[in-house]
Amino acid sequence: QVQLVESGGGLVQAGGSLRLSCAASGSIIAINRMGWYRQAPGKQREFIASITRDGSTNYADSAKGRFTISRDNAKNAVYLQMNSLKPEDTAVYYCNAELVLPFRNRELWGQGTLVTVSS
Repeated sequence: QVQLVESGGGLVQAGGSLRLSCAASGSIIAINRMGWYRQAPGKQREFIASITRDGSTNYADSAKGRFTISRDNAKNAVYLQMNSLKPEDTAVYYCNAELVLPFRNRELWGQGTLVTVSS
């Protein structure tokens, strides 16, 4: 069974940093696009950043200049380095991946990791 598992969330003061990690496991042939999304209380899930297998990145305006997405293809992992955090970054952060599996492709979400930024 394939799954994505996030880690690295927690409580941090405004201006601080956190690094989120997400690892895919299971019978995976390859992973195409990987990304991070977040959902704040009472709001819809929103896109934060994505990265293709060859390393091309895309960021939401809210993340540009503060967040950096990276990946390790050998580990089937994606990371989100978050700097200069603001209280409005408080949300549950979700990892997303487009998996190439035996016989089919599948989009998968992680369970989420909570990031709380105090003022």
